[in-house]
Amino acid sequence: MEWPGHPPRTAVSGVLRLRVLGEVAASAGDDRLDLGHARQRCVLAVLLVEANLVVTTEQLRDRVWGDRPPLRARQVVTNYVSRLRRVLAAAGGGVEIHRRGGGYVLLTEPDRVDLHCFRRLVRRARDETDDRRALRLLEEASALWSAEAFADLDVPWIEAVREGLAMERFAADADRIDLALRLGRHAALLPELTARAAAHPLDERVAAQLVLARYRAGSPAEALAEYGRVRARLADELGIDPGPALRNLHRRVLAADPELDGPARPSSAAAPVPRQLPAPPGWFTGRVAALARLTDFLAGPGASPIAVVSGPGGIGKTWLALEWAHRNAGRFPDGQLFVDLRGFSADRDGPMAPGVAVRGFLAALGVDPDLLPAEPHARTALFRSLTTGRRLLLVLDNAADAEQVRELLPGGGSCAVLVTSRRRLAGLTTAHGAGQLPLDVLAGDESRALLARRLGGRVTTEAAAVTELVASCGGFPMALGIVATRAQTHPEVPLAELVADLRSLGLAALADDDPAASLPAVLSWSYRALPADRREVFRLLGAAPGADLGVPAAAALTGRPPAQVRVVLRSLEEASLLIQHPPGRFRMRELIRSYAGVAGGGPDPAALDRLTDFYLRTAYTAERLLNPYAAPIRLGPAVAAAQPLSDAAAALAWLETEHTNLLAVQRAAAEAGKNAVVWQLAWVVLTFQTRRGYHREQAEVWRAALEAAPGLPDPAARTVAHRRLGAACVELGRHEEAVEHLHRALELARWQHDVGDEAHTHYQLAWAWGRRGADRPALDHAIRAVRLCRAASLPVWEADALNAAGWHAARLGDYDAARRHCGAALSVHRKYHNAHGQANALRSLGEISRLTGHEKQAVRRFRMALALYRDYGVTAAEADVADRLGRARTAPAAQAGWQEAFRQFRPYGGTTA
Repeated sequence: MEWPGHPPRTAVSGVLRLRVLGEVAASAGDDRLDLGHARQRCVLAVLLVEANLVVTTEQLRDRVWGDRPPLRARQVVTNYVSRLRRVLAAAGGGVEIHRRGGGYVLLTEPDRVDLHCFRRLVRRARDETDDRRALRLLEEASALWSAEAFADLDVPWIEAVREGLAMERFAADADRIDLALRLGRHAALLPELTARAAAHPLDERVAAQLVLARYRAGSPAEALAEYGRVRARLADELGIDPGPALRNLHRRVLAADPELDGPARPSSAAAPVPRQLPAPPGWFTGRVAALARLTDFLAGPGASPIAVVSGPGGIGKTWLALEWAHRNAGRFPDGQLFVDLRGFSADRDGPMAPGVAVRGFLAALGVDPDLLPAEPHARTALFRSLTTGRRLLLVLDNAADAEQVRELLPGGGSCAVLVTSRRRLAGLTTAHGAGQLPLDVLAGDESRALLARRLGGRVTTEAAAVTELVASCGGFPMALGIVATRAQTHPEVPLAELVADLRSLGLAALADDDPAASLPAVLSWSYRALPADRREVFRLLGAAPGADLGVPAAAALTGRPPAQVRVVLRSLEEASLLIQHPPGRFRMRELIRSYAGVAGGGPDPAALDRLTDFYLRTAYTAERLLNPYAAPIRLGPAVAAAQPLSDAAAALAWLETEHTNLLAVQRAAAEAGKNAVVWQLAWVVLTFQTRRGYHREQAEVWRAALEAAPGLPDPAARTVAHRRLGAACVELGRHEEAVEHLHRALELARWQHDVGDEAHTHYQLAWAWGRRGADRPALDHAIRAVRLCRAASLPVWEADALNAAGWHAARLGDYDAARRHCGAALSVHRKYHNAHGQANALRSLGEISRLTGHEKQAVRRFRMALALYRDYGVTAAEADVADRLGRARTAPAAQAGWQEAFRQFRPYGGTTA
């Protein structure tokens, strides 16, 4: 067992559990109940086993360390006990450790420790004269077990206790099975007895129980065969015959002894114990947190009697529900009811009517069908009357909506209800306080573990194919199950061929003639349940490029008003076809996106044009806010409105959110041959990518723009693309490629007599050579850029070139010229209120001051530049100035500057000198 709400490292695993700590854990942070390393947990385990009894320090030492105690063992024990006291005090609940009689005693109510509760229940059951009450006590005792005792502790004393507890558990379970057989519950016991016989093939008591259960279940031949297997095994392995009890049972089976038939079938007056759960999922893997969450909802302190597991088809909701139900069946001694409500299935009759499910439940509870009330509401009332005060578990699988579930809720709060649905069923939470568990896909390691259980060693020998299978299945247990089944059915086929099918066929590779084993079919049931307008939006969303969508983008895609599309998005989220994370951003799981593409029959060109135009126009607005001095470009006719952006800060925030989507939209435009859009999308993210230091992405978008440029009527498009791609290559350290593109841009600009492009290209060449440390050619290109900008009356660009010239003059030791050029640049940028240009010039002047020994002046200028960069979100330049501030010799500034540089450079993997 583990303590609810805690990872295994903090638990004393197994039958031993301080339940009061589990109760506190629901509201306390993990740090309050951290029990530290294994030896400290061993100390607590010893004290819990001996709860309310004094354990001497020597006993603690010997039980925890055996014959290898640490130095100053008494002091170590004292330290551990002190820490445990603090943990227990923080948890509350009246559990205390006291020093007494040369040792320690843990004082608590015995039933707060599962071990002592288990033993008490077993004693009471063995003293009980009423078989039904005795069985209920033993079932309650059995429910306290969910794992091996002390599974995470490994010392000799613990091992001995663990073996003893295992024997106690085995004996108690044997008594429980005898009682259940005596009461005629042989059919429900068969799965458990089969498993016990396989685990203990030489235990004659287990063998006798299984033989009797098979005989009573109407299979005397199987009962005799089971006896034959046991007799043969005893002879082969031990050289003995079965004992008198088993031989006598064999003779009575052969003679069809009427007394073996057990009790008569209960009448309608007797209340049978229903055991309707389907078999547990054979390949269930992972989901540790989800199982713990269900325990919190349905069996924890202050638990809600209802939990809803929601998620798309194929994600494993039913598996999770059945796994939890079987693990916790002992908590519900009055039985378990199960029904598939067919909310989403291939059944042409549609979802099951609640009245049909109620009739089935009443029959399972022993109500004679001839005595059922005629009116549906009266049958529901009878069902609630019969369930009030009983400890039943109801598993309502595949519910269509909250209304279908409401009529099946039992009376009172003693029963627990576990619902699975593709919808969230928020109405159950609002009206009945149901706990919500939206189920997500399996994590990568869980997916790999599931395949390992199915495929064994092939997961290791064909590791590369397994990695791609895990990625292609997207964490959907159903998809993984389909792949594993095909691999098991055709073991001669390499897993790489399954990978190739998934790669080429996509979702169609996960189809099957059996709809229940076909992921496309299962997803189609959710799709068909949508209203027509929701289906249309679902199809459009599936075709949209990018990872997610905000409401304004979804409005542009669908051509609907934002308020209306927000309602539709939330309804698709309720149907588990969309995920909203973070708030206001909606995305699809990849396999669901694939299905949406299949359902839609391909993308809607008009819808994609609207979405592309929305992104392009909004990004253009953002670019103009960030860099109003750039020469504007002309966009085509509008088919969608841009999202309003108030200022540069809003522009930066929008671009940061939508950056990956803009890249995806550009790729989609390139595939569609929309050359103008490809080039324009590269242009509209230029300033943002430069300021944020997204140089790889910048190279990607301008490489695409360069490929699109020959198809554009404006020859300057190629010039700009070569220049911007060259500039990105400079930042990536690809000097030869950068210079090649920049010289090609220079040739094109001269051929087109475009003085502005020629000036820009010289400016970029200055930057390229400067990054190589070649300041002389860099200065030459910067001076040419100054002259060309002046000739073309481009004052802001001229100021940028002057700043570059001053920078490289300073690197060459000509500080007078450097101050002159950079000072002139600062004046022009201030005249035109260009804050980014001012920051660049102040950075250069600060570096000149630092190099000439004017540290205070350098610090002042660096701080002014830093403030401007920070205001305008120029992250990479901000980090560089923080580094230069750290180089200044004034100690306080140095320390603060380097700390700031470290903070800024860390996201880019950079370092400071």
